Amino acid sequence: MESSAYGASLAGGAFDFGSFIKRPQTIVRLFSWLFSIVVFATIISEGYINAKVEETTKCMFNENDSACSYGIGIGILAFLACVAFTVLDAYFPQISNANDRKYIVLADLTFSGVWTFLWFVCFCVLANQWSRTDHTAAPVDAARAVVTFSFFSTATWALLTVLAFRRYRQGMDEVGLGYNDPASDHTSPYPSAYSGAPEGYQQSPFAASSTGQGGYQPPAY
Repeated sequence: MESSAYGASLAGGAFDFGSFIKRPQTIVRLFSWLFSIVVFATIISEGYINAKVEETTKCMFNENDSACSYGIGIGILAFLACVAFTVLDAYFPQISNANDRKYIVLADLTFSGVWTFLWFVCFCVLANQWSRTDHTAAPVDAARAVVTFSFFSTATWALLTVLAFRRYRQGMDEVGLGYNDPASDHTSPYPSAYSGAPEGYQQSPFAASSTGQGGYQPPAY
């Protein structure tokens, strides 16, 4: 049986907070968590403004409410995902099933790759809308912070994707190669088929007792 899978022991190792917090994946994920808070919290608190002649508020990015909604949605989901994957990373050494670990790593890899792309789209959209915005009527510092941290989030999630891919490759090398299930080991020869009577078998003494009798005789009436 395998002794390790995806970088941790299969025996269910104890949680070490000191080594966990120093892991590159944990550090990058914490930065991603912080950047997502900056993005969606800034848009919620300062991203909607209204002109003096209007009662309704508009998004500070060229009055495009879709841009603000997109940034808030991506930021909140990224925040929740960082919390969930951080908990899974902490619980990871307790999981002794290699298949369960594989699914967690694949989920991390897939989500990180998708969110890298979505953060890049968010950065491009917000930067484009900000370039068309009348800066005199918008909170400049807040808008620039949102655009900047959207770019930082793209970089951190891209790094998380790389780290997840490395862990997946490591797990394939540790688990997927060279493991043979003992139940399916066919190296030993099959047992020989039954080939007749066992050695030393003797015919029953009663088999020939009737061979010397005469033919059938009808009973006398």
